[in-house]
Amino acid sequence: MASVKQKISLNASRDIPFNKLVLSQSNVRRIKNGQTIENLAADIGRRGLLQSLNVRPVLDGEGSETGTFEVPAGGRRYRALELLVKQKRMTKTQPVPCVVTDANSVVPIEEDSLAENFHREDLHPLDMFRAFQTLHEQGATHEEIASRFFVSATFVQQRLRLAKVSPKLLEVYEQDGMTLDQLMAFTVTDDHARQGQVWQSLETSWSKEPQQIRRMLTETTVRATDRRAQFVGIDAYVAAGGVVLRDLFEADNGGWLQDPVLLDRMVGDKLRAAADEVAAEGWKWIVVDVDLPYGHTHGLRVLPGSFVDLTDEEQGSREALQKEYDDLESEHGEADDLPEEVDRRLGDIERALEALENRPMIYDPVEIARAGVFVSIDRDGDLVIDRGYVRPEDDVTEPIEGDSAETGSEGADTTGSDAAVRGTTITMGAQSSEPDEDDDDGIKPLPDRLLTELTAHRTVALRDAVAGNPHVALTLLLHGLVSERFRRHGASCLQVSLIETHFPVQSADLRETSSAKAITERHESWAADIPSEDSILWDWLAELDDASRLALLAHCVSFGVNALHEKANPYGTPSVHTVRQRVDQADRLAHAVGLDMVEVGWQPTVANYLGRVTKARILAAVGEAKGTAQAQLIDHLKKPEMAEKAADLLADTGWLPEPLRTSEAAAVQGSTDSVVETDSTGGETVVGDSETIGDDDLATTDVPAVAA
Repeated sequence: MASVKQKISLNASRDIPFNKLVLSQSNVRRIKNGQTIENLAADIGRRGLLQSLNVRPVLDGEGSETGTFEVPAGGRRYRALELLVKQKRMTKTQPVPCVVTDANSVVPIEEDSLAENFHREDLHPLDMFRAFQTLHEQGATHEEIASRFFVSATFVQQRLRLAKVSPKLLEVYEQDGMTLDQLMAFTVTDDHARQGQVWQSLETSWSKEPQQIRRMLTETTVRATDRRAQFVGIDAYVAAGGVVLRDLFEADNGGWLQDPVLLDRMVGDKLRAAADEVAAEGWKWIVVDVDLPYGHTHGLRVLPGSFVDLTDEEQGSREALQKEYDDLESEHGEADDLPEEVDRRLGDIERALEALENRPMIYDPVEIARAGVFVSIDRDGDLVIDRGYVRPEDDVTEPIEGDSAETGSEGADTTGSDAAVRGTTITMGAQSSEPDEDDDDGIKPLPDRLLTELTAHRTVALRDAVAGNPHVALTLLLHGLVSERFRRHGASCLQVSLIETHFPVQSADLRETSSAKAITERHESWAADIPSEDSILWDWLAELDDASRLALLAHCVSFGVNALHEKANPYGTPSVHTVRQRVDQADRLAHAVGLDMVEVGWQPTVANYLGRVTKARILAAVGEAKGTAQAQLIDHLKKPEMAEKAADLLADTGWLPEPLRTSEAAAVQGSTDSVVETDSTGGETVVGDSETIGDDDLATTDVPAVAA
């Protein structure tokens, strides 16, 4: 005969006056966590008590009920009700809904509290989003919803932002197919088709980090911190119809601008308008570019000018600001950390003094008519107008009567501009781009443009290193003189000149490198000391102490360093032999000065290397730096994703491509390139390593950069 299952009986509920309730010491919750009692009391005051208290009768010594009930489960609700009584928003005798458990229950009283908390399940984020969305559709604002549930308005906006995600991806998340962090990453765009494409490409990948999702969704956008965006202004961009993608879940520094074409057009228009204003001053030419290349003023004569005099009011303001600055420095100079308000004030004073110092320059009108201006923007998005440069072909002793500036030149953009009528040539410049790299699996020679950019970095670093090593600089100069004297016949008893090589192409970040900045600062420092009159230059040089003379010699000699890659011409110049000698010489020089491109700050990125070589080279680089196992983890990725992942893997590893390695580094790290590669025309291109020779050997090889 089958046994009959015993039916359970639920505990009875009843209303008990609040003053008959006491908090049980058996409540397992001891640590305050999450929502405060004050917030819970406010919520009960608004909507009433939604959940009854769990209570048990208190028995006396004889086991009889005393009429008082202890609360083992619902202690926080009890304390919230207690607070409402103290605030006189509820009477002491207010009946409270309670579920009463038998005092003699076989279940320990501690389990009541434990079970209530243990079996509680938090609301799913997707359910919270849908609930917030319903309230919002009913007319509640973000702030009203936030105040009702004691969260920030940003939290509500974040949950409502999930409405931007494709319903298909919400379903994937609901089925635990992705994490909440991954889902939130998709909210940077409301393009459901693009969201689906990104998830499809990542679904079977081992790398599905939220940052990777954001990167793929924003790869065709421009960061709001980009100097172009700062220059134009986000408000102006939006007013012109541009869209800004925002990420409420992460610090996005202003988001991403979705329309780079519109942004570039606005940047060009604003720069052109600034150039037109400058053209009214009468300059012969103006070069306009977002990224003026490093060394763009080399070989140009700088016009002497004088600053506009300060007014009496400005002079008084400068003296007062300088005194305040000195007083603050004296008062807080020995403190490890400046008070925030002091630090802020010092910054304000520095900016005010800088504004007073950066006064307009006054130039000779005759000189202006043959000189030019560079217009660009700096890293902070501020307009930079650099006036007063004369090209060698325009540098005549006397102005020519009736000479008028060109009204146009090859590559210059003067159409429709008042500047063209006034005779000012305005050139909207840009460096040429290289063709897309073929995305096949073979290890091909590095593209010529990339090699030139890499070796431009090395050349600048070598120049800085030579300038800091007078011994090597002197050896280098003697090497050029000896080579010239004993290998060829000079045209005169002695003529020495530096042939400074300018880079036909270069990466955008070259001028921001530590080496480039050090060279510029050093040159400006010497330029401020060296007399401009030829008649006194010899005496000034003669009176320098030996250390200063050597330092100046090293600085000057360094400008002749040329470690630049050039494609060899089998039928002309430069010949294979010349290029080979130059690479060998640069390698010896790098060894002599102890050059390490890692120490000077170069590391592989998508922009400067990984995004511009084949997948095979990317994998070879990762395998060389991190091991074959790490390379195999990314070999299934498409090239853009592979390049991004490789950049993360190679960061801080010290890995360098072959053209940037010294001979010793190349010997240790190995090489995937031959020293000489054959191009399609049958010519040879030198890209690799060479033997290690000390600075004692510098006097036995040609120096292309120093001519006599």
